[in-house]
Amino acid sequence: MSLSHQIGAISGTPVSAEVGGVSSEAQATASVSALWRTPGPNLRVSVQNPGLEIDRVSPSPPLSPVRGGMRADLTVAAQALMDSPFTKEEYSGEREYIVGGGALEKALKSAGVEGIMMDVWWGLVEREAPGEYNWGGYAELLEMAKKHGLKVQAVMSFHQCGGNVGDSCTIPLPKWAVDEIEKDPDLAYTDQWGRRNYEYVSLGCDTLPVLKGRTPVQCYSDFMRAFRDNFEHLLGDTIVEIQVGMGPAGELRYPSYPEQNGTWKFPGIGAFQCYDKYMLSSLKAAAEAYGKPEWGSTGPTDAGHYNNWPDDTNFFRKEGGGWNTQYGEFFLSWYSQMLLDHGERILQSAKSIFEDKGVKISVKIAGIHWHYGTRSHAPELTAGYYNTRFRDGMLYVPRKKLVKQVALATREAKVPLAGENALPRYDDYAHEQILQASALNVDGDADEREMCAFTYLRMNPDLFQPDNWRRFVAFVKKMREGKDVHRCWEQVEREAEHFVHVTQPLVQEAAVELMH
Repeated sequence: MSLSHQIGAISGTPVSAEVGGVSSEAQATASVSALWRTPGPNLRVSVQNPGLEIDRVSPSPPLSPVRGGMRADLTVAAQALMDSPFTKEEYSGEREYIVGGGALEKALKSAGVEGIMMDVWWGLVEREAPGEYNWGGYAELLEMAKKHGLKVQAVMSFHQCGGNVGDSCTIPLPKWAVDEIEKDPDLAYTDQWGRRNYEYVSLGCDTLPVLKGRTPVQCYSDFMRAFRDNFEHLLGDTIVEIQVGMGPAGELRYPSYPEQNGTWKFPGIGAFQCYDKYMLSSLKAAAEAYGKPEWGSTGPTDAGHYNNWPDDTNFFRKEGGGWNTQYGEFFLSWYSQMLLDHGERILQSAKSIFEDKGVKISVKIAGIHWHYGTRSHAPELTAGYYNTRFRDGMLYVPRKKLVKQVALATREAKVPLAGENALPRYDDYAHEQILQASALNVDGDADEREMCAFTYLRMNPDLFQPDNWRRFVAFVKKMREGKDVHRCWEQVEREAEHFVHVTQPLVQEAAVELMH
C-alpha cells in the first residue's frame, strides 16, 4: 500500500506528521489562530491559516511539561488535576502548568492565540478502576478555557507519558490495566529479544477481552463516550477538535524507537515490535493463508538492532536486502496492515461517538525522517509505515524530501495537511524553514494548496524574551498572510514593532508568570 493509500485509508480523520524539524499534519479545524497545548497540561503555540476547514492527519513529537513551580493564581482545577491521581514517585516530582486568566493569556491572545491543546490522559481519568472516571481537574480547566474564550483541542491520550523525546514526567497507563499487563506480559509490545514496551497496549489484542473483560478498543471507546457525555455542553463551542491517540506518543505507529533506558538513539533504525504472542498468532494465520506457513513463526531475524544503520543488516541493506523480496513484501504488508486496521477500529469508534457534535476528529502519524534517503526507509518500516523507495509508486528523486512526499500523498488522498515543528526554535532561519514547508510547492510549480494549520512549539519563558517575541509576532503575521504575500522579514518585523511595544508590559508579566 503506497503512502497516499495508507493516508487515504484513514482519511476521514485529521492526521498530523512531524517531518524533519517540521511536522506535517492534515488538520481538522482551520481558523486563523494560534494554539497552545499542555500534556497535562504542557504548552505550545500554533498558527493556523484562515478560511480552511478540514479533518486532519498529523505527526508530531511527544511534548513535555513545562518545568517550574505552580502559579499562585491557578484555580482549584490545577490542584485537582495535579494532586489527586499520583503519588510523588509516580509523578516524578514534576509540576505542570495549567493556564489561568492573566497576562499570559492576554499576551498570547493579542498575538493571535486562539486556544489550547490538552492531553486527556487515560492513566489519570480512569486510573483506579475500570469504568470509574474522574474528570475533576479537566472540568475545571475546560470551564476556565470557556470563561476566557479559548478553544480546546482535546487529545484522547491512551499511551504512557514518559520515556519519549522531551518527556520530563511520568503518567503510566491506568493501574488496573498495568495489573493485567503484569499478569500477561504479552499484552505489551515485544521485540525479538523479549524486551517489553509498556507505553501502549499491543494492538495484537485489540479485539480480545483482555482488560477486565473488555477489549482495549472497547476501553478506548468507553473513555471517549464518557468524555462526550460529561462535556457535551462544551462540544462544538469550546471543544472544537478531538484528537484520538492510537499508539506511543499518541501517534499511529509501533513503539519501534523507544528512548527509555537508552534502548534507541537517533538515528538508529529501530526494531520490529511483533513478538508478543498475540501478534505472532496473527502472523502465523497470515502466513498460512499466504501459503507459506514457515514464515509465520517469527519476524525477520536479520533486521539488526535498534541502533544499527540500514546497510549494517541483511534485511535492510540496499543490495539484496530482505525487505525487497517476496518474504519481505509479505511480512511488511502484514505488519503495516495490522497498524492500519488498529487505526481504523479506533477511528470508526470515535466517529460514531462524536458524530454530529460539532467537533473535528484528528489522528497523528509520525514523521520519521532519518534514513529517508536510503532505499529501504528502515526506520519507517519498523514503525509500521510500508514506505520504501519503490513502494510509493515513483522512482526516488534525490532532492525529494519527506515533507514533499507527505504533501503529494495527502493531496492524492484529498486530506488537508497541517504541520508542527519538532523542537523549540525562535530564530528567523527556523521560521523561514517553516514558511517554506507550509507553502507546499511540492511540484516546483505553484500549488494552490498550503498547509491548513501549523502548531508552533513552544510557549515557555524563552518565547517571551524581547527579540524572540518580536520574531514570533512577525512569524505569526507571515503565516496568516499566506504564501502569496511576498515580503521580506525586515519589513514584517518593522510592522510588528508597534504591536510588540504595545504588548511589552503584558509580555514581561507573562514571562515572569512562566518562570514562577
